[in-house]
Amino acid sequence: MAVASAAPGSIFCKQLLFSLLVLILLCDACQKIYLRVPSHLQAETLVGKVNLEECLKSPSLILSSDPAFRILEDGSIYTTRDLILSSERKSFSIFLSGSERHEQQEIKVVLSARENKAPKKRHTKDTALKRSKRRWAPIPASLMENSLGPFPQHVQQIQSDAAQNYTIFYSISGPGVDKEPFNLFYIEKDTGDIFCTRSIDREKYEQFALYGYATTADGYAPEYPLPLIIKIEDDNDNAPYFEHKMTIFTVPENCRSGTSVGQVTATDLDEPDTLHTRLKYKILQQIPDHPKHFSIHPDTGVITTTTPFLDREKCDTYQLIMEVRDMGGQPFGLFNTGTITISLEDENDNPPSFTETSYITEVEENRIDVEILRMKVQDQDLPNTPHSKAVYTILQGNENGNFKISTDPNTNEGVLCVVKPLNYEVNRQVILKVGVVNEAQFSKAANSQTPTMCTTTVTVKIIDNDEGPECHPPVKVIQSQDGLPAGQELLGYKALDPETASGEGLRYQKLGDEDHWFEINEHTGDLRTLKVLDRESKFVKNNQYNISVVAVDAVGRSCTGTLVVHLDDYNDHPPQIDKEVTICQNNEDFAVLEPVDPDGPENGPPFQFFLDNSASKNWKLEQKDGKTAILRQRQNLDYNSYSVPIQIKDRHGLVATHVLTVRVCDCSTPSECRTNDKSARDVRPNVILGRWAILAMVLGSVLLLCILFTCFCVTAKRTVKKCFPEDIAQQNLIVSNTEGPGEEVTEANIRLPMQTSNICDTSMSVGTVGGQGIKTQQSFEMVKGGYTLDPNKGGGHQTLESVKGVGQGDTSRYAYTDWQSFTQPRLGEKVYLCGQDEEHKHCEDYVRSYNYEGKGSLAGSVGCCSDRQEEEGLEFLDQLEPKFRTLAKTCVKK
Repeated sequence: MAVASAAPGSIFCKQLLFSLLVLILLCDACQKIYLRVPSHLQAETLVGKVNLEECLKSPSLILSSDPAFRILEDGSIYTTRDLILSSERKSFSIFLSGSERHEQQEIKVVLSARENKAPKKRHTKDTALKRSKRRWAPIPASLMENSLGPFPQHVQQIQSDAAQNYTIFYSISGPGVDKEPFNLFYIEKDTGDIFCTRSIDREKYEQFALYGYATTADGYAPEYPLPLIIKIEDDNDNAPYFEHKMTIFTVPENCRSGTSVGQVTATDLDEPDTLHTRLKYKILQQIPDHPKHFSIHPDTGVITTTTPFLDREKCDTYQLIMEVRDMGGQPFGLFNTGTITISLEDENDNPPSFTETSYITEVEENRIDVEILRMKVQDQDLPNTPHSKAVYTILQGNENGNFKISTDPNTNEGVLCVVKPLNYEVNRQVILKVGVVNEAQFSKAANSQTPTMCTTTVTVKIIDNDEGPECHPPVKVIQSQDGLPAGQELLGYKALDPETASGEGLRYQKLGDEDHWFEINEHTGDLRTLKVLDRESKFVKNNQYNISVVAVDAVGRSCTGTLVVHLDDYNDHPPQIDKEVTICQNNEDFAVLEPVDPDGPENGPPFQFFLDNSASKNWKLEQKDGKTAILRQRQNLDYNSYSVPIQIKDRHGLVATHVLTVRVCDCSTPSECRTNDKSARDVRPNVILGRWAILAMVLGSVLLLCILFTCFCVTAKRTVKKCFPEDIAQQNLIVSNTEGPGEEVTEANIRLPMQTSNICDTSMSVGTVGGQGIKTQQSFEMVKGGYTLDPNKGGGHQTLESVKGVGQGDTSRYAYTDWQSFTQPRLGEKVYLCGQDEEHKHCEDYVRSYNYEGKGSLAGSVGCCSDRQEEEGLEFLDQLEPKFRTLAKTCVKK
């Protein structure tokens, strides 16, 4: 198949071959497909299908390296002629090309033959056609968008070489034909001329990829599908436009000239990289228009400042009317406009200033945490920002720290407060110098100088107030000798009245005196000792004893001070030492003596050690460094305790005699000391119980007592005499609503209640039925229908006790023979009466399994074995044990 053109056919064929060769050389292998097919393939047979999108999405050109196969857009592979595959594999390639990015991909297809049982043969007329081995790439055609016609407009003509010998019919498919947009192109099937039916918008369809087909009258395709690319040429029919109609940029005020403000961008839908989309930018107007502060780069759209005099306090917002035009800004180009808003960011270029040059205020003396003044400032910078928020500082006059100034976050005012009491008698007024700055650092404008801090003067007048006494200083230290006897006078604490500058009229009281060493003079505040002052007392810390004193004036106002009595050390305590030491002969044959002197260092070591003459025979002393000494044996002594007299003297000669108890032991450490008993000569360990061992012993004793107490309670409970026999529940208290027959009566399971004493006044009854195959039901008398065995109830009735002759105290159980001899006569008599009675009254009166229906039941009496007509005799339920009370209550309710 060929595309009609003005050039000779040979040149066109060479161009197609060249294009195919270039496509093959540039393709990249994407994937490899293996297909098993019959060994004999007829023409137009579907061989298989491959996924083209895995290699290249939306390919514009699909070619096969083997003309025996053609590939459709959906990846279907068809044969173009009859093929007979040998045993060897047959392979070919599918070449894909994309128009947008000029991508090429290759798919390898490998066919392996399998034998067919009934291979089909092609018709003889089909074999007469021979396919040309030539293949041409099409020359792209073009159409101008928005063409005015006339329509239909001729686009291109395709022709097949097979038309020289056969009748060929042409057809096309693809977008614009049988795909969206439909019916845009059509072809004359006889001539191969392609026509366009209407104008096309390039912004919607940049090109159309069509396929041309050549077929014979009988439907045979002697040519491969021919790819046809129809490109739409651009027309400048779209004006550029700004992406945002309203754009806002910000720039700091006082910025340097040439500072970048921002960049505007516009879009043109025409074909890129053409004159139709070459845009130029321009500022049409600036609002306000004087002076000109901004410029724009015509190609990039970057806006910059042209002057350094942007002042937010004069104008905080500028508007620029922008124009963008295509065709390189030529007058005939299409254009559009937009608005750019530029906001100036505030800088701290205006210092704050006080509204007043000086302030005067007053405050009472001794007042604290009170606000005395508010100062206002003015600032032209943006409110409620660090550029306008004020920071106040007291520069002079607050050396004593009496004042504090802060900023009110709501009003930005300076709040002056008194935080430390003022004294009218010391200063009657205070002059403060206050300065103010902003939170943010000052930014100097291009045309301004760095300003100095704005300051103001505040005069604070102090108002006199009648005050109470003052204890100054709050802590007073006096000196005293250690060991000062009772009754001695010491200078006490003195307070002053600030109004009179004297202590007249003040009374003193003692608040704190831990060991009650002193009494205080109410009028003078002097102290008098009540005890001997002892520096070594536990109440003395660092040679100091503290006393709290309160001074009160005539109207009750007071102040509190502390009097510290510093005690000078006196050598009144000789050196002290531990009275017991231990010598372990297995480790060391000596003991180290370390005396302690309660007095101060100046009355303590160095110490001198002396051994009594009586102890010099067995012991000797070695002085070391003036603080310790070594007591050593002259020879190995027996394991025992020895008394050794020793004298110790401090540096001023104060001496004390101590009798040491020295234990000589066979040990490694003194805590493992073992001594020898001279009489027994056995070594006994010195066992010391720890607190955990003692606790374990105490807990064990408590646990043992608890076990014994529990056993005693259980034993005492079992000795209590019960109201009923121990098997009372088993032989009488059964479920009362049993409607079926009871258990078989045997001699082993019949047990009658024992006769008890008058502890429990209780009557019991048992209902029985004798005879072969008849079952029995047992119940308490509280269940109606039982036969009364108590001779005291139901007068005239014969009881089992009367038949057997059992005594009142007989606790033996009844045998089955006793039951049989008692019940058989009565039951026989009842059976005889039932047979003689024509009205069968007696037949209805016999023992049955039943439910107790309560008092007033329509059933009346349920048996001849009981003459109990009313619900009585349940008093024994009040004397049951707790575990049976619930069962008894249930029986009474039912």
